[in-house]
Amino acid sequence: MKQLKSICILLMMALMPLPLMANEQKEGEALDIPEIVLHHLADTYEWHIVSDISIPLPIIIRSGETGEWHCCTAQSLPGNFFFNEEAHGKIYERMADGTTERPLDLSITRNVLQIWIVVALLLIVFLSCARWYKKRDKTSEAPKGFVGAVEMLVMMINDDVIKSSIGEKHYKKYAPYLLTVFFFIFFTNMLGLIPIFPGGSNVTGNINITFFLAVCTFLAVNLFGNREYWKEIFWPDVPIFLKAIPIMPAIELFGVFTKPFALMIRLFANMMAGHAMILAFTCVIFLGWTLGPAMGTGLNIFSAIMLLFMNALELLVAFVQAYVFTMLSAVFIGLAHKEHE
Repeated sequence: MKQLKSICILLMMALMPLPLMANEQKEGEALDIPEIVLHHLADTYEWHIVSDISIPLPIIIRSGETGEWHCCTAQSLPGNFFFNEEAHGKIYERMADGTTERPLDLSITRNVLQIWIVVALLLIVFLSCARWYKKRDKTSEAPKGFVGAVEMLVMMINDDVIKSSIGEKHYKKYAPYLLTVFFFIFFTNMLGLIPIFPGGSNVTGNINITFFLAVCTFLAVNLFGNREYWKEIFWPDVPIFLKAIPIMPAIELFGVFTKPFALMIRLFANMMAGHAMILAFTCVIFLGWTLGPAMGTGLNIFSAIMLLFMNALELLVAFVQAYVFTMLSAVFIGLAHKEHE
C-alpha cells in the first residue's frame, strides 16, 4: 500500500508540468520542443504558476544612458527597455543613437527568489534542530523523526566524507562550509523537482550558481593550502629534467584550475540535463495529441512512464550530486593539507 502511494505521488509530480505548459502551444502552431525546454530552463523576471497566471518579481535596473535607477515589474517596464529574446529574455536598453546595451541589472529573478526560499528553509530546519538539542544534554536519548533524519545526514557527511577526506587534524574548520554546501545543493535540487511555486526553478542547472560554488571551493583549497601542497605543484618529486623544462609544474598548475572547473561543469550539466529530459518528455505528451488516437495514445503512455522514471531518477540524482560535489571539495581540500613524508 505504501509503495502504491509513493508511485501515485511520483506520477502526480511527473504530470504536474502539463498544465504549466498547456499554453505554450497556440492553436495551429507547430510544437517547438527545444524552444519550450529552453524557455522553462532559463531564468525569468516572473514566476509562472499556471496558464496565464504568474507572480511578478521586482526588476531593479540602472540606465546606462541617464544613470537613473528604475524599480518596476515585467508588465511596467519603461519604454526604452525591452526583453531581448535572442539573449534568453534578458533586459536590454535602447540608446539614443539606436544601439542596444545591457543595463546594470540587480533584479530579483526567479532563481534569486528560489535561493532565498532555500536559505529560509535551511534556517528553519537547522534552527529548529538546534532548539531541540538546546533542551537536552548528552544523557538524553537519540533524536527520532525529523531531527533524527537531519542528524543522520549531518553525521554521514561529517564523518564519512569530510573527516575521512581531510583528516582528523584539519577537518573541523572546513566542516561548516562543506555541510552548508551539501545541504544547499541538496535542498535546491529537491525543490527544483517540484514543478509549481515555490519550486521548479533550475538553480543548480544555472552555470553562474555552480561557478560561484566552484570558486568558493577553489579559494578554500588554495588560500589555506600548506607548504607541501605548493611544493607538489612547483617542485614535485620527479626527475630533475622534468622540473627544468618545466613540464610537471605546468601540468600541476593547470590542475589547480581544472579541478574547480570540473566541479562546476559536473553539477551544472547533470542538473540541467535532468530538467531538460523531464520537460522534453512532457512536450512529447502534447506532441502525441497531434498524431491521432492510435499512435498518440501509445506515445503518451510511453511518455508518462518515462516521466515517472525520470522523476524517480532525479530524486536520486538530487542527493548524489550534492554528495559528489561535497566529497570532491573535501578531497581537494584534503590534498591541500598533505603532510611531509
